[in-house]
Amino acid sequence: MTQIRPFRIAVPDADLDDLRARLARTRWPEPECVDDWSQGIPLSYTRELAEYWANDYDWRAREAALNEFDHYITEIGGLDIHFIHQRCGAPDAFPILITHGWPGSVVEFTKVIRPLTERGFDVVCPSLPGYGFSGKPSRTGWGVERIAVAWDEMMARLGYERYGAQGGDWGAMVTTQLGRNGGRCVGIHLNMPLGSAPKDLSQLTPDEQAALERLAYYRKWDNGYAKLQSTRPQTIGYALTDSPAGQLAWIVEKFWSWTDCDGHPENALTRDEMLDNVMLYWVTASATSSARLYWESFANAVGRDRVEVPTGVASFPKEVIRTPRNWCEAGYNITHWTTMPRGGHFAAFEQPELFVEDVSAFFDTLR
Repeated sequence: MTQIRPFRIAVPDADLDDLRARLARTRWPEPECVDDWSQGIPLSYTRELAEYWANDYDWRAREAALNEFDHYITEIGGLDIHFIHQRCGAPDAFPILITHGWPGSVVEFTKVIRPLTERGFDVVCPSLPGYGFSGKPSRTGWGVERIAVAWDEMMARLGYERYGAQGGDWGAMVTTQLGRNGGRCVGIHLNMPLGSAPKDLSQLTPDEQAALERLAYYRKWDNGYAKLQSTRPQTIGYALTDSPAGQLAWIVEKFWSWTDCDGHPENALTRDEMLDNVMLYWVTASATSSARLYWESFANAVGRDRVEVPTGVASFPKEVIRTPRNWCEAGYNITHWTTMPRGGHFAAFEQPELFVEDVSAFFDTLR
């Protein structure tokens, strides 16, 4: 089935009523024993956000804003795939396929879609399988490599014989695989490139030393979510699917940890922006299905062949794992590298102007 169907976000009133009722009945734990976020998102801030979500956040206004983009559904491999497809209207438009990661969604790209179309790009933003308004796989097998093949098929259905791909987080892994596969994908741009430290660590540059320190911090303090989601996604899914406060805390803690926010997530993103993203997990009950991507991909080796198509990188200072250029050269044909002055893991969400400028500059070389 190759039909592409228009789609419109329309969350039932009953779901919104249920959300508010669940938030009102939240069974809260005792406060943390520290004066910072080192034990997790603080109780007082979580309760404050939950109250705002229940009483002040206007989903209908946010839903209407999301529906200003052109949404579609197409079935690939027996699974419905949701995507935004915003055309610029120019006959020589260059298409860019942009893929999110976890705990992100297409909401991340709402600030950059129109600016990119104004620069002559057609923009395609799909929801990963099991995320947002895409279908939830009922069988195993939907890992990074299969998603990359599905994305290429989707671009072919849209009539594109040449396109570029962009991504961070899981989106970086899918985009990297698209670059390995080549074909219609003629170049990729990443804001979280994949690279490995050299075997000889005796003469590290300051940038390399900082990267190793960040990696050590991530492994010790910041990757518990990944261990859970890669080993027992079903188990953690019960808690997150049943409790909106739990889903809120699970995601917002990462906005604190992974953005360039100087200690508070609202220095990087507004409450409404964070809740827009949380809502795409809550209203679709996709905590479990999204977590399974970790189980699928951590349990199965992903390709390691070098990406030979031209590769651009935007390196943001507060990225989860900020990989120096020389660590990435073995895996990518890097033709463009920008060291950004500010920003973190959610690049398009946090720093849309910097993101648009760099993505445009890179893909302008491939038109």
